[in-house]
Amino acid sequence: MAEAQTTVAVLGAAGTIAPAIVRDLAESEEVASMALLDLDSDKAGTVADEHGAGKATASAVDARDVDGLAGALRDAGAEVLLNTASYRINLDAMRAALAAGCHYLDLGGLYTTTLGQLKLGPEFERVGRLAVLGIGSSPGKTNLMAAEAVKRLRDAGQAVSGIDSIEVCAAGRDPAAPDDGRLRPPYAIQTLLDELTLEPVVLRGGRAAHIEPLAPGGTVEYGEPIGAAETIFTLHSELATFGESFGCQSASFRLSLAPALLERLKGLADAPPEAVAQAAREAASPSNQTVSVHLVIVHTADGASMTARAVTRPHFGLGGSVVSTATPAAACARLFARGALTATGVHPPERCIEPAAMFAELEARGCTFSFTS
Repeated sequence: MAEAQTTVAVLGAAGTIAPAIVRDLAESEEVASMALLDLDSDKAGTVADEHGAGKATASAVDARDVDGLAGALRDAGAEVLLNTASYRINLDAMRAALAAGCHYLDLGGLYTTTLGQLKLGPEFERVGRLAVLGIGSSPGKTNLMAAEAVKRLRDAGQAVSGIDSIEVCAAGRDPAAPDDGRLRPPYAIQTLLDELTLEPVVLRGGRAAHIEPLAPGGTVEYGEPIGAAETIFTLHSELATFGESFGCQSASFRLSLAPALLERLKGLADAPPEAVAQAAREAASPSNQTVSVHLVIVHTADGASMTARAVTRPHFGLGGSVVSTATPAAACARLFARGALTATGVHPPERCIEPAAMFAELEARGCTFSFTS
């Protein structure tokens, strides 16, 4: 057994996804301690007590105070900053990690923020640290599914003329959600609303193009246990890096939410901020029976194709929708601790993580992968 020696700081520790990450890291022998940081130290303390297994302590930090966050990271002796907070503070969190000499990872930057984060690459290179942008379920797991599918096509000689298109499709369902009218979002309501109301970006002819919010994406067959489901195009971080990473001419992201959840979110799309905040306060967590399915479909210019499929079921007594996002981030922290990530600078997952290493971690935590040509 490896000696636990890494300290991980978890920012946004009182949020939807962080408790599952803390639970995962508490069971990781590579992690000696965790510093749980949040505006609400009481809620972060509850997460530490309920999920930290004695490894976690909590404190109040405002991530917009870069110097204050950097000081908290230094005081904790953190080697890695795992940012689960709103994508709006990603740049501030990265600057704090730079000041404290930490590696960095987050759950995504909703395209536009990701583009700004990539510009910090030279600064991370100068201090010999790595920032991994978007290592949750999607972006994150899906980036590595795309990388593996492209590799398999190229190894088989089926991508001689290059990669034509990459389609990412995500769906989640909660079969045990009671019909009580409460919102049960898989992650932060405000982020979901941003995905639904901001113009999606797709790649067309190798160039970024904007399309209408909520544009129908057609029916996608996700396989069991979800089956065929209607989708919409939404704004997502994968589109910020897939063109350069894979040389694809077209790419898109499509999302399928449960119809009732989608309609409730549409009703909040034009609501004033106080109404959205109230909905967030009243929202309930998804049940521990949720299932998440991700598809990545790669087409080559030669007419070949490869479909990567990931199914995440409940684990740790938590639902698959939360586990799907939490476990890649926790696995990335373990890879940092083992010295398995050797790049420096700022990169999306497909440019700095070996897919097989991540898949092995996730398969031990309720996720299964398949690749079909």
